[in-house]
Amino acid sequence: MSIAVLGIFGLMILLLVLLILEILPVDVLGIGLLLVLWLSGYVDGEQAVSGFSNKAVLTVAVMFVLSHALVKTGVLENLAQYFIVLEKKQKWLGIGLFFITISLFSGFINNVAAVAIFIPVAMHMAAQSRISPSKLLIPLSYAAIYGGTITLIGTSTNLLVSSVGEAHGLESLGMFEFLPLGLIFLLVGTLYNLFVLPKLLPSRAPISTLVGKYHMAPYLTEFQVDQESPLIGLSCREKQLNERYEITVLAVIRDGVKITTDIGNLALEAADILLARGALDNFLKFHQQEKVLALSDVKLSEKELQEGDNVLVEGLLGPDSTLAGKTLGELNFRRRYQAFVLAIGRREITIKKKIAHIKLRFADTLLMLMPAERIEEMRNDPDLIILQHHEVNMRKKAIRWLAVIIIPVVMILAAAGVLEILAAALLGVFILLVTKHISTREAYGTINWPVIIFIAAFIPFGIAMETSGAAQLLGQSISLLAGLFPENLAPYTLLSILYLITSLFTAVISNNVAAIVLTPIAIAAANNLGIDARPLVFTICFAASASFMTPIGYQTNLMVYGPGKYRFKDYIKAGAPLTFIFWIIASIFTPIFWPFYAN
Repeated sequence: MSIAVLGIFGLMILLLVLLILEILPVDVLGIGLLLVLWLSGYVDGEQAVSGFSNKAVLTVAVMFVLSHALVKTGVLENLAQYFIVLEKKQKWLGIGLFFITISLFSGFINNVAAVAIFIPVAMHMAAQSRISPSKLLIPLSYAAIYGGTITLIGTSTNLLVSSVGEAHGLESLGMFEFLPLGLIFLLVGTLYNLFVLPKLLPSRAPISTLVGKYHMAPYLTEFQVDQESPLIGLSCREKQLNERYEITVLAVIRDGVKITTDIGNLALEAADILLARGALDNFLKFHQQEKVLALSDVKLSEKELQEGDNVLVEGLLGPDSTLAGKTLGELNFRRRYQAFVLAIGRREITIKKKIAHIKLRFADTLLMLMPAERIEEMRNDPDLIILQHHEVNMRKKAIRWLAVIIIPVVMILAAAGVLEILAAALLGVFILLVTKHISTREAYGTINWPVIIFIAAFIPFGIAMETSGAAQLLGQSISLLAGLFPENLAPYTLLSILYLITSLFTAVISNNVAAIVLTPIAIAAANNLGIDARPLVFTICFAASASFMTPIGYQTNLMVYGPGKYRFKDYIKAGAPLTFIFWIIASIFTPIFWPFYAN
C-alpha cells in the first residue's frame, strides 16, 4: 500500500471524527479539506476548484431556489389544512395520506423545506388525536427521506452520484429512472410508518403543557416586593438582577394589571408581584438579599404564565436560520422579538441556566413567552419555525400557480431530453425572477450556502481517492469479498455489500459525503467483476439517501429530534428494522430494474 493511499485513508478517518464531533461548521471543514488536498499535491489547482463548477452542485443550488418558490406559493399550507380536517373525520387515513404527500413532495423539492412546513402540522395532528408528537415526527422525517429517492432531483445525493458517474463515462441517470424502486420504498416505508413505528416509538413528548415538556415548573415562580425591599424605586436593570442572581423577571403585576413591556426599566413599587425565571438556589439568594416574599410553594403553571396577552411558544431553528452560532445576548433576542426565552432544548437535554450565553445551533428548540399579537409576525420569520403554542391556526393562502407549474415543467423538459436538468432549472428560476414571484435577494438567501460549499469542497476528495489508487484498492477488496461466493452470485453479493456499507457510512456522516466517497469505489468494483456499474451506482443512490438509524445522518432526522423529545436510541430502535427491510428490497429488485449485464 503506497504512502499516498495511506494518507487518503488517514484523512478519511480524521474527516469522519470531525464530522461526528461537529468541531467545525461543515463549510469550514470542507474548505480545510480542499486546502489539505491541494497543498499536499493530491489534486492540482484546477481539480481543487472543480467542485464549484460542477453541474450537480450548481443544480442543487438552483433547486433550493425552486423549492423555496414552491413553498412560497402556499400550496403546502393549503394541503396541511386539508389533512387537519381529514384527520378529524378519519384519523389513520388522514395520517397515511399526510405521509404519502410529504414523500411525493420530497421527490420534487428540498425535503428539509417540506419537513419544516409539516412539523407544526404533525404537532397539531398529534394534539387533535390526543397522541404524543413523538409518534408522528420520526415517521414524518422518514417519509421525506425515502420520498426523495423517487426522482433525480429528489435529493442532492442522486445528482452528485449521477455527476460522478458521468465523469467515469457512464450515462447520466434519468429523471424518473429511480421511480420503480423508489415507489416500492415509498409503499413499504408508508406501511412501516403507519403500522410498525407507532409500536416502536415512545410517547415521550406530551402535548398538554409546554412547561411540563421542558420541566420548567421548578424554575418559574412569583415574588412580592416587601415594604422594606431595597428594590423599591429602582428598576430590574438598575439592580442588575440578571447579572447578580441569574434570574429574569418575565412580568410585573401591579394592582391586578400584568405589565410585560419594557419591564427592565420599570421602577418597582411595594406590593408589586414579579413573575421570575431562574434556578432554585438563586431564588433563595434573591429572597434573602432583596427582601421579596415567595407567594407560594406551588410553581407557576402554563395557564398562569399565559394569563393576559402572553402565550407560550415553541420555536425551532431551521437549517437556514441566521440565529445559529450566536447567543441570545448577541442577538438582543428579547428586544428583537419582544419574547423571553425560558429554556433551550438540544437533543436529549434542556438548558435552563445561563441561556443568554449559550450559542444556538441548528435544530435547537426555544421555549418562549411572548405577546399573542407577535405570533403571526414570528410565523413569517425565516429564522424560526413555530412548532406549538396554546392555539394553532393554519390559515389558507392564495396559491400562486406559476411557481407550482414551474417544477413539473423543469422535470418534463429534463426527462424528455429537451434540456439538461441544470439548464431547465435555471430557466425556471429565470422565469420566476422576471415575473417577480421571487426577488434576486430572496433567491440568494434561500440557497443553503454552507451545504453547497461543503459539497463543492468535498468533490476533490473523490478525485484524490481515484488518483491515489485508494478507490481502486477498496473496489478490489470489496469485489474479492464478493468473489468468495459462487461466480453467478458474486455481482448480487457485491451489490448487497455496497448497500450495507453505504447505509452504515451515511448513518454517521452526511449522505453527500457517503455518495462522493463510495461511488468511485462502486465503479471500480464493477470494473473488477466485469459487470455494468449502473446497478451499483443506483445502489449507492438509494442507500446513501436511506439514513434512518441516527439523528446525525440526515438533516430532517435532526430537525425532529428536539420537538419529539427523542433519544439517540429511539432512532436505532425505529431505523434499524427499516434499514434492514430496504436492504433486502434493494438487494432483490435493483438487479431486476438495472441488470448487471447489458443485453
